[in-house]
Amino acid sequence: MSSGKCAGLTILVLALVCFCCGASAFGQAKPIELTYSTHMPAPHAVTLMSVGWGKEVEKRTNGRVKVTVFAGGTMLAADKAYDGVTKGIADIGVAVLGFTRGRFPLTEAIDLPLGYRNAFDSTRLLNAYLKRFKPKEFDEVNILYAHAHGPGVLHSSKKAVATFDDLRGLKVRCTGLSAKIVGALGGAPVAMPVGDTYDALSRGVVDASLAPFEALEGWRWAEVVKYSTESPAFGYTSAFVVVMNKKKWDALPPDIRTIIQQVSDGWGEKDASNWFTIEKSGKDFGVKHGVKVIAFSKEDNEKAMKAVKPLLDEYVQNMKKAGLPGEEVIKFCTDELKKIQQ
Repeated sequence: MSSGKCAGLTILVLALVCFCCGASAFGQAKPIELTYSTHMPAPHAVTLMSVGWGKEVEKRTNGRVKVTVFAGGTMLAADKAYDGVTKGIADIGVAVLGFTRGRFPLTEAIDLPLGYRNAFDSTRLLNAYLKRFKPKEFDEVNILYAHAHGPGVLHSSKKAVATFDDLRGLKVRCTGLSAKIVGALGGAPVAMPVGDTYDALSRGVVDASLAPFEALEGWRWAEVVKYSTESPAFGYTSAFVVVMNKKKWDALPPDIRTIIQQVSDGWGEKDASNWFTIEKSGKDFGVKHGVKVIAFSKEDNEKAMKAVKPLLDEYVQNMKKAGLPGEEVIKFCTDELKKIQQ
């Protein structure tokens, strides 16, 4: 073959390589990969909502973004999620106020026993609060969306808690502000991660645990719980604030940020609907497995509510000492909750 033909062939090959590489670069660019950490178990309905959020982001960005969810605390433990995101260990994580008491002092108002009826109440109040106050305690991250479970319920493994007096001395697994609720009601709070609760209830390490009805099914507590007691005094929630590393967020192309925010804007309400569904399902699941549901009498509810009322006053005083608008937050929350519940 002549040198001229060889040179021509070489140029043709190089052109084809460049064309293929260019097609790959423009038509099949490597997606932006984001990691999402959650403490919830992989098969749990709340985790599936996180996965669903990621899939929706992937769909709306036409595959330009890929979200991988690491469930069960495999990337970050529940109480390390927020700090892990700020350090870039995970791009996205779920900061749960109930596992990080004192870390987000102003926002802890949401976890107080304000009288929530369901997850829609707590989720809508949480988002209204975040929009109104834009708490500086989240300045290190970008908040994507937020949701919260429905009112807490007292689940006991052996003893029926049918009256206010039955709470006295009861060893109750709890986290965050729910520990203050247990103490105010005369119980003995036992700090413990939710994942350890099943064994603690089955072995008698604790007598009871506070959690929404969802736990009877989602965490299989119905296998070790005999009674579930409802009262407005247990009506706290746990706020789930899904946050993203700020540098990672700022580095995203503007159109990608817009799409992610559009997906996130409606996701809190979707999660609220999910909580509502799984809490009803959890209650039904518990009853089916022999769990007896008990409701305090009007008199016992009044005693219990009177016992927890000082927690709201204490919150206001603590915020005042810290130079934070606690009184304004409590007034906003109580007024806003009334509007939501109309």
